[in-house]
Amino acid sequence: MAGRARGSGQDGRGGGRRGQQRGHAASQRRGQGRERGHGNEGGRHHPARQGPQRGRGPRGDDGSRRSLPNPDAARLAALEALTRVREDGAYANLVLPPILSAARLDRRDAGFATALTYGALRLAGRYDAILALCVDRPLGQLDGAVLDALRLGAHQFLGMRVPAHAAVSATVELAAYAAGRGASSFVNAVLRKVAAKDLDAWLAEVRDAAPDELAALAAVESHPAWIAKALRQALVVSGRDPSELEDLLTADNADPEVVLCARPGLVETERLAAEARRAVGDEPRLGDISPCAVVLPGGDPGRIPAVRDSRAGVEDEGSQLVALMASEPTIAGRDERWLDMCAGPGGKAALLGARAAQRGARLVANEVTPHRARLVEAAVRAIPDGVVEVRCGDGRQLGRDEPGRYDRVLVDAPCTGLGSLRRRPEARWRRGPKDVTELAALQRELLLSALAAVRRGGLVAYVTCSPHALETSLVVKDALSRATRGGMSIETLHAGDAATRIAPRPPAGADRAQLQLWPHLDGTDAMFCALLRRDR
Repeated sequence: MAGRARGSGQDGRGGGRRGQQRGHAASQRRGQGRERGHGNEGGRHHPARQGPQRGRGPRGDDGSRRSLPNPDAARLAALEALTRVREDGAYANLVLPPILSAARLDRRDAGFATALTYGALRLAGRYDAILALCVDRPLGQLDGAVLDALRLGAHQFLGMRVPAHAAVSATVELAAYAAGRGASSFVNAVLRKVAAKDLDAWLAEVRDAAPDELAALAAVESHPAWIAKALRQALVVSGRDPSELEDLLTADNADPEVVLCARPGLVETERLAAEARRAVGDEPRLGDISPCAVVLPGGDPGRIPAVRDSRAGVEDEGSQLVALMASEPTIAGRDERWLDMCAGPGGKAALLGARAAQRGARLVANEVTPHRARLVEAAVRAIPDGVVEVRCGDGRQLGRDEPGRYDRVLVDAPCTGLGSLRRRPEARWRRGPKDVTELAALQRELLLSALAAVRRGGLVAYVTCSPHALETSLVVKDALSRATRGGMSIETLHAGDAATRIAPRPPAGADRAQLQLWPHLDGTDAMFCALLRRDR
């Protein structure tokens, strides 16, 4: 996505009349009240906003009064979320809920704001490619708030079926509020150009402008080209056809379902489904990939009693499956000391801890950062006392400090998150190839530490939420080579078989020794899991 540049504010380059210093929505609102105003298509105004009344606006050059910008609250909430993502490095799934709560939007308007926010984030690359054909300068020279407004406007009529005239009018008002009337005139002109053609026509032009087929697909499906290339390679490495790439990229742009995890021994799936039905008013269904999963068609999971008291949690089905796989294969001898080496934010630790309680085992949930360790503590609070011990420490040191202590070790390694782009759309614009190299080095260290920390005959599950070969199979290959040179003997177990024994429906990659899940095939995040047994 294009960056931000300063300028005059009259053509989209910098802050306008309202916000010459920063030129974005959030800085305009912090420390001041919210204005009241009439409704608009797609959302109401913030009911708490206090501000200009009719006849009190600023005067123009001819002495006439001009009304202050008065955007509707749903679109304003979406712009604020994009501003936080762009300027603060925030994640939309964390900042949008409090923004919506502060705006006091009803369910319909909150749904509109949510769809608008995530659509503009996921498809920013597509819309930037279209906007670049309509703007006579690099998008990086535009003010950040102006570019955010253009993406929001384009998504409304190209991606949400909002009538073009309504979308343009509302977005112009939004741009005027965020960056001034001069910038809003620029937004008006650009969006009218975009609205002159339908999506298919624009995508054809984007393809024609691309240097090659992969670049065209990456632009149309809104992925950086390096990610599209890496995902194509990952498909090949996992035995898939590279022609599946388009389906995979399309799946990354789809709205993910909200999936709950019924933690074993704390709540049954049928009971959780019944609680969900009463709380959200929609009919849930049981999962296909995880036996603990309950899938919601909509609604706020925070209203469900089992979620509020941590008997259940929100967790992707693929994430649930790989956590269960760490506890599935039978091991000889003692099976009572388990370790989650990288436990934050706690979803897998809670599931593994609940399973440990059923099996008479104890789990050490280790997390390197204190604030994430506190999230783990909250996630496991419903598990009986004495089962889970939450620690704060560097997992790379555990193999040295506690060699051979554990019977089972889960390494849910920090990764690029390229497998969860549906849920974290910002990640695709923040990561680069250098991140993969740096994280792969960390992943190897963690896996080697886990192999040292597990006893002979014990099991290590290596997991990432990325299908990138440098973070998955190549990390395992390199770590096993180093472990062998160090005198260890490691056996690779068939992860696909373990998944088949657990999953209600076998995943697409169940025939392979290392399990790779896919959004376009399994409906999950692209989780990877390798199961390793230390023989000596």
